[in-house]
Amino acid sequence: MEFKHKPVMLNECIQGLNIKPNGIYLDGTLGGAGHSKEIVKKLNKEGILIGVDRDEEALIAAKKNLEQYKNVIYVHDNHDNIKQILEKLDIKKVDGILLDLGVSSYQLDEKTRGFSYLGENELDMRMDKTQKLTAKEVINTYKEEKLADIIYEYGEEKFSRQIAKRICNQRKIKPIETTKELVEIIEKTIPKSKQKDGHPAKRTFQAIRIEVNNEIEPLYNTILNSIEVLENGGRLCTITFHSLEDRAVKNAMVKATRKMYLPKRFTILYM
Repeated sequence: MEFKHKPVMLNECIQGLNIKPNGIYLDGTLGGAGHSKEIVKKLNKEGILIGVDRDEEALIAAKKNLEQYKNVIYVHDNHDNIKQILEKLDIKKVDGILLDLGVSSYQLDEKTRGFSYLGENELDMRMDKTQKLTAKEVINTYKEEKLADIIYEYGEEKFSRQIAKRICNQRKIKPIETTKELVEIIEKTIPKSKQKDGHPAKRTFQAIRIEVNNEIEPLYNTILNSIEVLENGGRLCTITFHSLEDRAVKNAMVKATRKMYLPKRFTILYM
């Protein structure tokens, strides 16, 4: 599959990374390689791009998008393991790191992955299809209270309790297996008068996706670890879309500053 969308904040990221032609750069959320393609364009033969993604299908798409570039290292892993990734590559420090957090447009375009509330597909939502936990398991096995907490905390959904209750009542009749079934439950739960702010299922789908892929809990340490593996004068660029991501990144940066992790003339660009 080709990368169809212009990457978010592309110009800002490239400017923020301040790319050195012979530097080493790591894109921890490679996706379809929209950002990475612009990074690698600015590298010479000595420069290296490390593209990391937990989604094997995204890596395949990225390799196709970057096939003309020979100085790219592809890694199937989670950016939360950034230290271990670099250790395996025998690389101690990098000159820049990009983290475009959340679901990628590539994954949303692949409707069969279950990330989208449009259409009818299996409830999956795994970024890494080798992991066991799926959206179907979350929806059909989590206790009502836990489900409601997830939908409220990760989705900021005001009707989280009502949605969780209806889900649990419905799954007593039959397992909830498709995105369409879940959407119908949500649409029946949220009053029509409150369904004017975008699609009524978007917040619940976001919440379940975050839970399935454990997107928030490790993020604080990921930012700290990313800072530690940057060269003196290196750049860390992060793009967040969720208030909990935003908070984790900011808190980590505050701690890094207080703990004197930051070397002289070190720059963190937060977007």
